[in-house]
Amino acid sequence: MADKRDYYEILGVNKNATEDEIKKAYRQKAKQYHPDLHPGDSTAEAKFKEVNEAYEVLSDSDKKARYDQFGHAGVDPNFNPNAGGNPFGGFDVDLGDIFGSFFGGGSPFGGGQRRNPNGPRQGEDIRTRITISFEEAAKGCKRKVDVSKIDVCPDCHGSGAAAGSSPVTCPDCKGRGYVTVTQQSIFGTMQTQKSCPKCGGKGKYNEHPCQKCRGNGRISSKKTIEIDVPAGIDDRQSFAVRGAGNAGINGGPAGDLEVVVFVRPHPYFTREGYTVHLDQHISFTQAALGDKIRIPTLYGDVFIDIPAGTQSGDEFSLRGKGIQVVNSKNKGDMVVRIIVDIPKNLNARQKELMQELEKELGVKRGAPAGNGKKNIFDKFKN
Repeated sequence: MADKRDYYEILGVNKNATEDEIKKAYRQKAKQYHPDLHPGDSTAEAKFKEVNEAYEVLSDSDKKARYDQFGHAGVDPNFNPNAGGNPFGGFDVDLGDIFGSFFGGGSPFGGGQRRNPNGPRQGEDIRTRITISFEEAAKGCKRKVDVSKIDVCPDCHGSGAAAGSSPVTCPDCKGRGYVTVTQQSIFGTMQTQKSCPKCGGKGKYNEHPCQKCRGNGRISSKKTIEIDVPAGIDDRQSFAVRGAGNAGINGGPAGDLEVVVFVRPHPYFTREGYTVHLDQHISFTQAALGDKIRIPTLYGDVFIDIPAGTQSGDEFSLRGKGIQVVNSKNKGDMVVRIIVDIPKNLNARQKELMQELEKELGVKRGAPAGNGKKNIFDKFKN
C-alpha cells in the first residue's frame, strides 16, 4: 500500500477539513473525472476510482480516524484495531457469573434466576459498513462484503466434543452450570454461587474436547457474504441481513448482520427524500425563445420542452424519475430547476445586437426592465 497517494491530497483538502468540505471537494473532483464526460479515457476513469476510494474513507468517521492514525494499513480489510487491546478478547464473559460470586447468584440488578446452561441461545449480531454510489442507492444493488464472525465448528458441529465422543453432564455442578461456595467471614458463614470452573457454566463437560474449537463448539472465521442492498436506501441508513451474524449456541438461531450504508454524493443530482433534484443550465436565448433540451435522469436521458419566456429558477417535474421507495415499486419524482446563464465578455457585434434588442424591448437604462407592472421604485414613490 506504500505506493498509494494520500487521500487528503487526492481530494485537495487538509486533515482538518469538515464533513461538508470533504463532500464538496468530492463532488468537484468526481464531476471533473466523471466517465460520462471522458468516454474511453482510461486515465480519467482511474482518477474517478481514486477519488471514490478517497471519499469512501474520509467520509466515514471510523475509517478516517484509523487512516489518520495508521495510514492506508488502518483501512485494510484485514486490519484489526483491537488486536492486543481487548482485555476480554477471545473469551465469552458472562457478567452474571462475575456478579454471582459477590451477590449469591445472578445479576445484582434483579431477577436472581439463572438461565438454563444447556438451553439454546441466539448468536450475537454483527455489524459492517459499505459505501455505494448514488445510483446504486436509488435502484438497489448486490454487494459482496467481508465479515469476521463466529461459526459453528465444522469438526464437532457445535458439540465441542471430539469425534466419537459426546459431552457429559458436568460432575462438579451436576449440570446446573454453577457451584455453591461456602466461606467464613466476620458476619458468619456465607454461601455464594459462581460459574462452575470445570464446565465454564455450560452444565456439560467434554472429556475429549474437539481440537479445532478447543471444546467451545464455535470458531472465529472470515466470510464473504453477498447481500442485496434495497432500492431507495439513503445515506447512513442501515438494514439487517437475517441469520448472517454469529452462530447460535446449543442449537440456537444465528444472529443478524447489520449493514450501515454510506452513499457517495453525485456530481449532478441531489436527493430530498425520494425526490431527485437537478440544476439545469440553459442560455438566455433558449429561455427567451423556448427550446427542447435533453435531461439526464437515473433511468436514461429524456427531453423536456422549455417554454418561451422561461425564467431562471422555474422548475419542471418529471413524474416517476426519482428514487425508488424502499420495499415498494413506486418511485419519487425528479425536479429540474432552470438556471439561465447570462453571457459574459461580449464582442462588439454581440453588444450591438444586444443594444438593438434593448431598444426593441423598451428597456430604460438605470431602471428595472418593464413588464407592464409597477416596479418597486414606482410603489415606493406612491
